[in-house]
Amino acid sequence: MSLRSFVYTVLVTFAIAGVAAISIGLYRDGSGAVSGWTDAVVPGPLSQKHAFLSNKCETCHTPTKGVQASACIACHTTSAADLSMQSTAFHATSKECRGCHIEHTGAVRATKMDHATLLRIGSFPQGQNTSARAISEQMVTDLKGFLRLPTSNQPEKAGLDCANCHSNREPHRGLFGRDCASCHTLDSWRIAQFLHPSPTSKECAQCHQAPPSHYMMHFIMMDRMITGQEHATVSQCFLCHRTDSFNDIKDIGWFKHH
Repeated sequence: MSLRSFVYTVLVTFAIAGVAAISIGLYRDGSGAVSGWTDAVVPGPLSQKHAFLSNKCETCHTPTKGVQASACIACHTTSAADLSMQSTAFHATSKECRGCHIEHTGAVRATKMDHATLLRIGSFPQGQNTSARAISEQMVTDLKGFLRLPTSNQPEKAGLDCANCHSNREPHRGLFGRDCASCHTLDSWRIAQFLHPSPTSKECAQCHQAPPSHYMMHFIMMDRMITGQEHATVSQCFLCHRTDSFNDIKDIGWFKHH
């Protein structure tokens, strides 16, 4: 063996031994065992709420297993408000956190909506250990996102009950049914290809429901008088409103008195 090969072998051996010694120390005594080591491995800053844990990696990370839901639940088990609201009540039975709550991105909140994760949470068989499957699926998802590979959200569209989670903010008042995914995508509620019917259309009530005030004396005493349409009915939206906004009143302009 040449001197160069011998020196190289010795250096590699010492490097491996050093890494092993540091790993053993960290595993046994926690992140405080080796001063300053986190600066070399941290992927990014924590969110504001978790910033106090910056030098306490083992609070969230379990050796050889990564971030487990049990670590999150240990701190957030008292978040009663999240369990009382319809749109977030699913947290009570969730077995996966890191799919939607991603750290080390420096964001104000460690929250990123992932509908695929929601579908996995809802499909977990009760009483079975699904953590290994959840981690492997999330690793594939993370890798696709990192490589910016194209993905399809058709499985999520078919499997999720959109109306069940979004009914508290559903602006259509049930007029379009419950199949939200027939019009909306999962990354944005805006419909780029949407074209509003002609301003001359007289079928506004098919999509728009009048506010409660239109079914009271307010409509007769105020609304009809202000617009000059004294004989208008509630279903004749086109007599008073323009299609760019319901607060844009014909011959009056922007008007909102409620």
